[in-house]
Amino acid sequence: MNLIPNISPKAFSFSAVVVGYLLIDDLTANEQNALGNWLMLTAQVLCTNAYYKQVQQERKNNQEQYNKMSNEDNIEMLKKMVNALNQEIENLKAKR
Repeated sequence: MNLIPNISPKAFSFSAVVVGYLLIDDLTANEQNALGNWLMLTAQVLCTNAYYKQVQQERKNNQEQYNKMSNEDNIEMLKKMVNALNQEIENLKAKR
C-alpha cells in the first residue's frame, strides 16, 4: 500500500496544514477536538508500530552481528588450538 506521496517533506507537512485549515470552518469546536484527538491517536499507533519494527530489526541485526563475530572468534580459537597441538606433536617427535 502506497499512501505516502513521493513529494518533499516540506510539501507533505504543508499539505497537513492545508487540510487542517480546511476542516476548521466546517466543524464545531467539540468536533475539531474529537477529530484532533482521533488523528493524534492514529499517529501514535503508527509511531509506536514503526518504532517497534525498528527495535525488532535492530535486535535481528545485532544478533546476526554477534553470531558472525562469535563464529569468527571460534574459528580463530580453533586455529590456535590446532597450531598448539601441532607444536606439541613436533616437540614429542624431536624428543624421540
